[in-house]
Amino acid sequence: MTTTLSIVVPCYREADNLARLHEELSALDGRLDAELEIIIVDDGSPDDTFDVAREMASRDPRIRVLSFSRNFGKEAAMLAGLRAATGDVVVVMDADLQHPPELLVQMWERIRSGDVGQVVARRTRDGDPAVRTFFSRLYYRTVNSLIDVELTDGVGDFRMLSRPAVDALLLLSERNRFSKGLFAWIGFPVETIDYRNVGRAAGESSWTFRQLVNYGLDGVISFNDRPLRKLTGLGVLATAVGLLYLVYLLFDWAVDGVDAPGYITTIAVVTVLGGIQLLGLALVGEYIGRIYAEVKARPHYIVAHDSARQDSGPDGPQCR
Repeated sequence: MTTTLSIVVPCYREADNLARLHEELSALDGRLDAELEIIIVDDGSPDDTFDVAREMASRDPRIRVLSFSRNFGKEAAMLAGLRAATGDVVVVMDADLQHPPELLVQMWERIRSGDVGQVVARRTRDGDPAVRTFFSRLYYRTVNSLIDVELTDGVGDFRMLSRPAVDALLLLSERNRFSKGLFAWIGFPVETIDYRNVGRAAGESSWTFRQLVNYGLDGVISFNDRPLRKLTGLGVLATAVGLLYLVYLLFDWAVDGVDAPGYITTIAVVTVLGGIQLLGLALVGEYIGRIYAEVKARPHYIVAHDSARQDSGPDGPQCR
């Protein structure tokens, strides 16, 4: 019985990369003992990504194209692709060829052994600017101190999953998704393959610095409540320091008598405590905002076109 390998490709402004990606995936036909299913998810791209993908699907029956009604984000695109995948094994990869297709052969060999549930590709930071490498490592150290699972620097969404791992992932239906954490949370034996950093084949990354910061914040807040516990500890520490300072003032008054109040001390105490309070309110607000999104239970995305369905289109959108 032939095994099916589903390749999920979330896309946003990737019209210039899809043809080459398809060529490189097709070149693997003789090297993979599997039938390929290629699922291209167009995340509301403003360019010709959807038209290019649909034209490719008309020539290659292995390709299925999903197109969102607007941009819902990469997390939603990955979820849609995983839900649509029918393969015994599923791989998630980007369309910009920074995830080398030839690496699928090694990943396939590892997962076919049956000993692992996930084969993860870990990107080395060869060629990255020193500043970017520093902040990346700092981010992972910080995040790992705040969440309940272990995230590895260089490990992203490029991975191959067994069907049980995919099914477990699809059981997690939260709206505020952080896939790096979810992949780690579901468990299953994991094997890692290192590969050298590769530049984009064409175009520019759609990720801005602000989006990266927001994504990093999602990684801390959307996945656990440990920051709230850290904030509680910070509040206890601030209270303890305040009480110790009060004891010091009483002792100083008993020994030296009444002194003129210290302006610098007052301003410092007010500023520090005020900053802690504002930080706490902001953090609680982030959690409340995510609770608000979960309670509304809006769909993760709306599919305006599905090449595998006859009733897809503007008159029959699918909400998931």
